[in-house]
Amino acid sequence: MPLTRWLAEYAWLPDHAEPTRDVLIEAEDGRITAVTPLVGGGAPMAGVEVLRDAVRLPGLTLPGLANAHSHAFHRALRGRTHGGRGDFWSWRDGMYDVAARLDPDTYLALARAAYAEMALAGITCVGEFHYLHHGPDGTPYADPNAMGAALVEAAAHAGIRLTLLDTCYLTATVDGAPLTGPQRRFGDGDALRWAERVSAFAPDDDHARTGAAIHSVRAVPAEQLATVAGWADRNGMPLHVHLSEQPAENDACRALHGCTPTRLLADHGVLGRHTTAVHATHPTGADLALLGESRTGICLCPTTERDLADGIGPARRMAEAGSPLSLGSDSHAVVDLFEEARAVELDERLRTRRRGHFSPVELFTAATVAGHAALGWADAGRLAVGDRADLVTVRLDSARTAGVPPVGAFFAATAADISHVVVDGRVVVADGRHRTVDVPTELRDAIEAVTS
Repeated sequence: MPLTRWLAEYAWLPDHAEPTRDVLIEAEDGRITAVTPLVGGGAPMAGVEVLRDAVRLPGLTLPGLANAHSHAFHRALRGRTHGGRGDFWSWRDGMYDVAARLDPDTYLALARAAYAEMALAGITCVGEFHYLHHGPDGTPYADPNAMGAALVEAAAHAGIRLTLLDTCYLTATVDGAPLTGPQRRFGDGDALRWAERVSAFAPDDDHARTGAAIHSVRAVPAEQLATVAGWADRNGMPLHVHLSEQPAENDACRALHGCTPTRLLADHGVLGRHTTAVHATHPTGADLALLGESRTGICLCPTTERDLADGIGPARRMAEAGSPLSLGSDSHAVVDLFEEARAVELDERLRTRRRGHFSPVELFTAATVAGHAALGWADAGRLAVGDRADLVTVRLDSARTAGVPPVGAFFAATAADISHVVVDGRVVVADGRHRTVDVPTELRDAIEAVTS
């Protein structure tokens, strides 16, 4: 890939409290090779000829955004499950209806469109929490990893990177009730057979990596938690887990095991620097200490958590305890990491009735470098030499951002303000349009195929 230069009107550089004006960014073979702030309109040690062939990026340029928690097929539920009464458990019935209809071909089409929508929103890497493994009745496909392969292909078509968090899902409840109905396609029988299946799948494209996930303490019996965690550790892979998303999960765990889900995970070696707990909406003070002391990350998904009436997690206390925070769009009720980042701060304001819990830099970090780290891409999320050439440019002249200082973008911009997206040095979105996918049309067609 030839040398490419971009001239960013503003760029948010590592260790800077706010964006820097007029920055020349150079990349070759998908890696950033130079980041040069300009002085007085001209670059030191670089003349006019260098600037002449640079692609100009008006607005604020950020490193790529990382969506650390996704269920791609949930995109088909948008606008269909938001009305009426109920809670997470009633919403889940509608989700299972869609899950039962998918096969490798329809999943490829739906995920391709969903991931392309993420690209339009500035997301350059996604963590797919994947548990739709087998046929609707639980029978494996001829290729037991056909559904995972469809997701890898979908991300390639959409132009973004993927960490396929292959999820162990064995039981329906904390006390070990068997999988029934649509849940049957999630299961591998036991954790050893799960590990055997996942070990046989190795994406051969540089845009995709495999990770592991424990669906929840409801879905993996306590005696098998260490098997999943040990497999992830031996293979150097990130490990994710849904944790304390609803109070009912905590109550059931206490009733059976005499402890919280966090304590159960800690006792079986699940927590640690390479583990990310998703949601953690209802932790105790002792849970927060366990998560923080082990440096277990927390992935917050505020738009989903409020859509499902799950509650507001103690984000500030999590960060102060030592847990790195990342962000996810989860059910894709909204695909907008600016909104997720804002919500971390704004939900804290609602919970505490005080303002000013997170600085713009903290929110920026959660949406970029921390999210990439949680997905196993330590070389992404910064505009720095040697890192992946992921650039996301936000318009500062839209109806939402006009007159807003660049540092305030996380409190003003939306996904609709993204103008350009570069992933590994390749242009994926230009002037607000995906280069290869007609996103609205493909979303409409893919969703109709699994809901009509």
